[in-house]
Amino acid sequence: QVHLVESGGGLVQAGGSLKLSCAASGRTFRHYAMGWSRQVPGKERQFVAGISRSGGGTYYADSVKGRFTISRDNAKNTVYLQMNSLNPEDTAVYYCATAVAVGAVRVPERITDFGAWGRGTQVTVSS
Repeated sequence: QVHLVESGGGLVQAGGSLKLSCAASGRTFRHYAMGWSRQVPGKERQFVAGISRSGGGTYYADSVKGRFTISRDNAKNTVYLQMNSLNPEDTAVYYCATAVAVGAVRVPERITDFGAWGRGTQVTVSS
């Protein structure tokens, strides 16, 4: 089992950038596809990005494509989300997550592809 801790959230002006990090415990991190999602109070959690076990494959929600970049460093047990050109609609709590199954080959593409979550980090974008 992997324990996830997100960091890097904060307050940023529209047009700015933030880089989120997710540190994972456990020796099985490299065996999990990973990803990020986000949630606004009162709304459903929304898929943001997914990455394969090796980092060679990625997938993005249309709303962030071209602005956000997901990456991972298996030597550091860490997955990242670089967020550029932020706008107020990106304001949310951002959650790191593992794929449902260890060893899954497919890159996560939807919320239901995730099985375990961190506690989240708040991102607020001011206009």
